[in-house]
Amino acid sequence: MSNRKTKYPTLQLDLRLIKDLVVIIVSATAGGIIFSCLGQPVIVGYLLAGSLIGPGGLNLINEMVQVETFAQFGVVFLLFALGLEFSLPKLRVVGPVAVLGGVLQIALFMFLCGLTAALCGAKLSEGVFVGTFLSMSSTAVVSKFLVEKGSTNALHGQVTIGTLILQDCAVGLLFALIPVLGGSSGIFGGMMSMGRLLLVLSIFITVAYMMTWSFIPRFLKLMIQLSSQTNELYQLAAVAFCLLLAWCSDYLGLSLELGSFLAGVMISTTDFAHHTLEQVEAIRNLFAALFLASIGMLIHFKFLWNHVDILLAAVILVIIVKSIVITAVIKSFGYSIRTAFIVGLSLAQIGEFAFVLLSRASHHHLIGGKMYLLLLGTTALSLVTTPLIFKLIPVVTQLGILMRWFPSESGVQNEEKATMLDVYNRTL
Repeated sequence: MSNRKTKYPTLQLDLRLIKDLVVIIVSATAGGIIFSCLGQPVIVGYLLAGSLIGPGGLNLINEMVQVETFAQFGVVFLLFALGLEFSLPKLRVVGPVAVLGGVLQIALFMFLCGLTAALCGAKLSEGVFVGTFLSMSSTAVVSKFLVEKGSTNALHGQVTIGTLILQDCAVGLLFALIPVLGGSSGIFGGMMSMGRLLLVLSIFITVAYMMTWSFIPRFLKLMIQLSSQTNELYQLAAVAFCLLLAWCSDYLGLSLELGSFLAGVMISTTDFAHHTLEQVEAIRNLFAALFLASIGMLIHFKFLWNHVDILLAAVILVIIVKSIVITAVIKSFGYSIRTAFIVGLSLAQIGEFAFVLLSRASHHHLIGGKMYLLLLGTTALSLVTTPLIFKLIPVVTQLGILMRWFPSESGVQNEEKATMLDVYNRTL
């Protein structure tokens, strides 16, 4: 709305951004249609469409930063919708394994990679960073698949989502750790930053919990009354509440994802959760496709082709190691081997937050140029292989049941009931 050459404000249009958004939305739509006709997940179509029009393909996008910033709304609305389906009783069920198990996973990856770096003669700090980098899984991609498969209310879905949310919460702490590893901040300064973030996180969740039982039900009831003729006002209010809480979370040094998920959980305790989900579902799907296509733009085909042997070996190693470590951690909390194995495979990729961690580490000269490109390519390739892994999960679990490695479906249902009953008894 500003133009320095004129005395009065005039409407200005960023035609390049409009053109970029048109290109990416049309390409994602075409990719989704093609892969849907082939019987494949549309997510793969979004990712490959993004890679085709990105800098590593036809280079049709002029402003990567603007598109990626716009696409970030996709993650926000995905987490908001997940929060709407994620009830507090179920959150209590997976609380211990999500919090303690998630922290244990991150610590194990940091220890294993640090030890490997020390044995190979590399820098210990670089190995520890790679461990934090590998411990991140993709909240956006995994949650999208869980929603599509209707697994968000299953026990393994709840554990998976809870672990992903813990990882999102830990991102702020990992950001504080990078300057320490890079040598630009002392250990005492890093510990102070982490302590401050934990305090802010505790206060933020406490305030949100208080609002859940006081302000939120009255506010939504008022919006329903005002929207008796049309749902427009209610839809706008729901989106505004999600974005406001996400912005507050980011402003406090936490993450956009944590705030948007918390906004969904707050509404899920009311009688308007299903209605709210119906109102934001179309918005979520649009921005989720935009986000996944923007992730695909990070895939550089020429670099992948020149280093295909190293990258394929790295991706296979990441999938195997992450599956084993996460399965072992979940199993140690008393879950069945079937549930632990499904969670392990579901989280066996490197998430989109790793791109942000990688950029921050490069800024602090923690990793070199070749390592940066290798980790970037491994992350992008692991996201592309995630749809294939999700398609293999039912096949592998069915084989496990036939080979009597996993319990039967009735045994899994009994496990879920027993877990829920145990939590309710402890609550009472």
